[in-house]
Amino acid sequence: QVQLMESGGGSVETEGSLTLSCEASGLKYKSYCMGWFRQAPGQGREGVAHVNSDGTTDYKESVKGRFTVSLDRAKNTLYLQMNSLKPVDSAMYYCAARGDLLYGDYVSCQPGYGVDYWGKGILVTVSS
Repeated sequence: QVQLMESGGGSVETEGSLTLSCEASGLKYKSYCMGWFRQAPGQGREGVAHVNSDGTTDYKESVKGRFTVSLDRAKNTLYLQMNSLKPVDSAMYYCAARGDLLYGDYVSCQPGYGVDYWGKGILVTVSS
């Protein structure tokens, strides 16, 4: 059974920092990607940052230079270092994973490609 467990959320003031973690268990992929998505109240879920199966990373334009995503594959743990936080970053943050069970092909977590598993989410609140 696959589980994705987020941690590290909370409340900070503008320009503060937080680091989110997502520990995955039960993954049986030959290759996989993991990513962070977020959803603010009344808005749709959007991709924030992700690590593709080849180790390359992609970011939402508005977080480039402020957020850093990394994946420790030995620990199956995804991280999101968030610096210079702004009130517009306030949202529920979700961890996601997708992968290839059979061939070990390249897998991307680019928004729109689909997700196999979601975490339950963790709240980030940035006050002005």
